[in-house]
Amino acid sequence: MTLPLRTATRYVTPLREGGSMPAVVEADDDGLYVLKFRGAGQGPKALVAELIAGSLAKALHLPMPDLALMELDADLARTEGDPEIQDLIKASAGLNLAMDYLPGAVNFDPVAEQPDADLASRIVWFDAFISNVDRTARNTNLLMWHRRLYLIDHGASLYFHHGWDGDVSGAGKPFPLIRDHVLLRWASRLEDIDAAMAAHLPDAVMAGIVAEIPDAWLQGPDSFGDPPAQRAAYTDYLIRRLAQRDAFVQGAIHARA
Repeated sequence: MTLPLRTATRYVTPLREGGSMPAVVEADDDGLYVLKFRGAGQGPKALVAELIAGSLAKALHLPMPDLALMELDADLARTEGDPEIQDLIKASAGLNLAMDYLPGAVNFDPVAEQPDADLASRIVWFDAFISNVDRTARNTNLLMWHRRLYLIDHGASLYFHHGWDGDVSGAGKPFPLIRDHVLLRWASRLEDIDAAMAAHLPDAVMAGIVAEIPDAWLQGPDSFGDPPAQRAAYTDYLIRRLAQRDAFVQGAIHARA
């Protein structure tokens, strides 16, 4: 899989409900995208998590807006009157991450909507795999668009990599916070879908996803090695976690019980 490369041509509007203040931008293909800024408070590690998790979701055939790498020119800040937005654009000059904008989409309402057991189980399995702490009733990070559920915002997943030294010994740990997952009540087919989910993620697929991470996102004061070393560690972690998935699958089953 190779992510397309776009260039932001116009800042349209901020999405202030997001903690990292993403924005809707127009790109050189005339499309609208939700742009995640490298210079936002969570830093480039959030973009690494977004890229890995979003690409894994695609590989698992989960409903997810298409991703793209997005080049951002600091000169775009000149047309913005908000100093906070100006600073964010300037701090994010270079390569960022974007996803297709879904016009008219609304937040998933767990009271009004009831996803089927198969989809709910697949999403819960996926979020346990990527250690996603941010799919709760308070903040579902799910959208309804054309009567279909879509996954968004995975910057809080893979939380272990903040301050990471490359140690992958914890890859087989369960994910106890799955107990707070907004879809857990409907996820009654976790055992049934487990083997099929894992089959979509051979080693080569995960290595290919990690290979997409730009060097610029892997350089900073908290980096434990050069970009190739970090990519090798991410790939090793994902492969080991999948091989030892019984811990997080059974953890999710027990949490639901």
